[in-house]
Amino acid sequence: MDVLRLNAIEVDCILGDLPEERVTEQKVRVDVALEIDLQDAALSDSLDDTVDYAILVGDIREALEEAKCRLLERAADVVADVCLADPRVERVTVCVRKFGTVKGLGSAEVKIVRPA
Repeated sequence: MDVLRLNAIEVDCILGDLPEERVTEQKVRVDVALEIDLQDAALSDSLDDTVDYAILVGDIREALEEAKCRLLERAADVVADVCLADPRVERVTVCVRKFGTVKGLGSAEVKIVRPA
């Protein structure tokens, strides 16, 4: 299976359970790996035969901005749902990372894998 990766998608959104995290947006980074058959796109060289990742990134950002998740786990699941809305995606791996929420911790990250 082929893989289309989108790395370090930056999103400013509400994400966290602490009172201050519920009112202040913070920057999170999202990585996605879409398992998809890319042969048709390789042969046709046409965007119509693959995932338009410019649109997908916008959809991911919008979904996370609207979701206002409390947990990284939920945020990752929201992203997976957006990615799997395209019927060509057979499986998706999502990593969501946030920074600076715990003193001395560089980042916290959740990675999930979801089949179509």
